[in-house]
Amino acid sequence: MADTRAPSRPATAPPPPEDAEPPLPPTLRRNAPLVPTDSAASRALAAVIAILTFLAALCAGAAEIVASSAGQWQGAVAQEVTVQVRPGPGRNIDADVSRAEGIAKAAPGIAEARVFTKAESERLLEPWLGSGLDLSDLPVPRLITLKLASDATPDLKALRANLTEALPGVASLDDHALWLQRLSTMANTFVGIGVGIVALVLAATGLAVVFATRGAMAGNKEVVEVLHFVGANDDYIARAFQSRFFRLGLRGGAIGAGAALLAFALAGVLARVSRSGPAGDEIEALFGTFQVSWRGYVIIVVIGVIASLVTGVVSRITVRRFLD
Repeated sequence: MADTRAPSRPATAPPPPEDAEPPLPPTLRRNAPLVPTDSAASRALAAVIAILTFLAALCAGAAEIVASSAGQWQGAVAQEVTVQVRPGPGRNIDADVSRAEGIAKAAPGIAEARVFTKAESERLLEPWLGSGLDLSDLPVPRLITLKLASDATPDLKALRANLTEALPGVASLDDHALWLQRLSTMANTFVGIGVGIVALVLAATGLAVVFATRGAMAGNKEVVEVLHFVGANDDYIARAFQSRFFRLGLRGGAIGAGAALLAFALAGVLARVSRSGPAGDEIEALFGTFQVSWRGYVIIVVIGVIASLVTGVVSRITVRRFLD
């Protein structure tokens, strides 16, 4: 039996509503953003921000290492005091050292006392006088290192008075307060210099963004005028520039902060490897373990975020001033 049904009609799209706006012709469509981020100038600005963020992060990390090492030095120095016993004519230096050691051990708050031998005391002068010298005829003082107890507060003033009374003009107590003060001043100065350098680098980042924003505004002057003509306000234009430059700053800040984190990680690995070499003791004594603590890593990440925020805020302020 033949099929008598009428052929089905192809499905057609519903007609557009009467109030719908017709689409723009392809020649009038703007596919590129208002402020292009993939141009040569944008890539150069991102590179500048990355370099400046890297330098700022290096300064901040170095300042954190110095502050941490200074804290360790201060803690180690503050846990020890030194008794110096000077030889004198007609006196038995060994007897004076034994008497000073007994007075120190009897004082409350002293956990341990270590007497330096004559050879050890002479060896301490080698960095200044050189090695291989006969110091037997020189009145080299003898030293007694006292380790303070952590669970008790020693009365160093009373101990100094007892040593002076028992061995007047012979024994003296050094609590290293002068060295601690100098060490604290040095560490605070270095940290202050690091903070100042970070501030200058961020200021340089802001200036670079100012010039880049002005250049972008000059290059898109006709587009800005058209936007004003069709009713766009200054806030819309400023947000567009701020969004684009914030992305550039975020990219540059992430690259710079990531490079700084990688640099400190590699430096820590190299420090651990070189610690077994002949210069390992000197490096560890000067810089500690050369490890950035979690606080240092957080500071580096924060610097990258601040660089991005500075880029966005400065670009918005520059655009508003340009439009005004």
